[in-house]
Amino acid sequence: MAKKRTTSSGAANKKLPLNQSIPLGIQHVFAMFAGNITVPLIVAGVFGVTTGEKIFLIQMALFAAGVATIIQTVGYKNIGARLPIIQGTSFAFIPIMLPFKAFGLGAIFTAAFIGGIFQIWIGKMLKPIRHMFPPLVTGIVVLMIGISLLKVGFKYAGGGVWLMNNKPEIFANWHHLTIAGTVLIVALLANLKGKGMASAASILIGIVAGFIVAAMLGEVRWDKIAAADWFALPMPLQYGIDFVWGAVILMLFMSIVTTIETIGDISATTMGGANREATNKELSGGIMADGVGTAFASIFNAMPNTSYSQNAGLVAFTGVISRHVGTVAGVILILLGLFPKLGGIIAAMPDSVIGGAAIIMFGLIAGAGIKLISKSEMSQRNVLILALSLSFGIGLYAFPEFVAHVPDLGIKLGLLLTTGLIPAGLLAFILNATLPIPKK
Repeated sequence: MAKKRTTSSGAANKKLPLNQSIPLGIQHVFAMFAGNITVPLIVAGVFGVTTGEKIFLIQMALFAAGVATIIQTVGYKNIGARLPIIQGTSFAFIPIMLPFKAFGLGAIFTAAFIGGIFQIWIGKMLKPIRHMFPPLVTGIVVLMIGISLLKVGFKYAGGGVWLMNNKPEIFANWHHLTIAGTVLIVALLANLKGKGMASAASILIGIVAGFIVAAMLGEVRWDKIAAADWFALPMPLQYGIDFVWGAVILMLFMSIVTTIETIGDISATTMGGANREATNKELSGGIMADGVGTAFASIFNAMPNTSYSQNAGLVAFTGVISRHVGTVAGVILILLGLFPKLGGIIAAMPDSVIGGAAIIMFGLIAGAGIKLISKSEMSQRNVLILALSLSFGIGLYAFPEFVAHVPDLGIKLGLLLTTGLIPAGLLAFILNATLPIPKK
């Protein structure tokens, strides 16, 4: 089941029994949990909210991610990719949210709501411009997602960003490398040697093994479980409505950027899990669901939502593309938001546990990008598009000092250019639209 790659779209609709779909859904949650709670933690720290508010924002992030995921997987009319696309809070929006701390979180959530509505419109209008996103362009986007995330994966494997910045002397010590190595090796063995569920749930098996090793080494934060509440209800519009033009404009811009990322994630999911390109319906529905998820999240005091690339990598690794597994993951995320004590169990794990799994999954995203690119004829034109896009994407990502003197333009332009994904994706799109196609 896990190693078979079918080109049939029916694989996405295949229902697995609960004794399979629940652990596979848990596996998806483990893969994205750390990223989903990191964003509200960063924003909360900058905005100077209370400890109680910080916990509330994490709770809302989990709840909103669960609802947004179900919108993607179940769908309604034309909304939803109906694929195992897992939604979560987006890192990409952090640079544009932080400058508006003086206006408060109400301004951020109001702008995010408008940005979500705008993204719904983009998704609805995608079909006429679908030809502008051929496998070459989407493949470059997917490849850059994988390449840029590998750095994040290794940071997690070493113990996490906080440890690297605050206690560099113990970052990537033998404790964390042993934990991450255990997850990586066990997951690979389970995937390659296991059969049926053992292979499909290989990442989860690796994470459990890593958690046990982490507990033996004294790296599990049991206090996070004890401190969490048993039950908490979601509360909408806790920070009110505050319309700030600058924040709205930046949110509209980032809606375009995150649309490119979502196209890449959906393409990586279908290529990695079913060995096919995404259909117009899947891309359009997925983008609209992305926007609906962001709009919903803003009402419930959560940051803008987007598709999570690591879960696309998980689909590629396990071969399980059933959207119903994604739905189970969405339900679990909602429960984590309603019952913080459950989330505390996952939060107790050291980042190195997730890091071991992330190295595998992020590498597979890059592999899915290469597979997409290979579907295009490697003419001189296409090689040029690939070369220039990767040169600027990887170059600016590896050498951010290069854009130190780029004007800010009110959108943190220099910072956006160092993401790798944005310069590579935009350049691939522009070059593909402008360079003439040679006559055969």
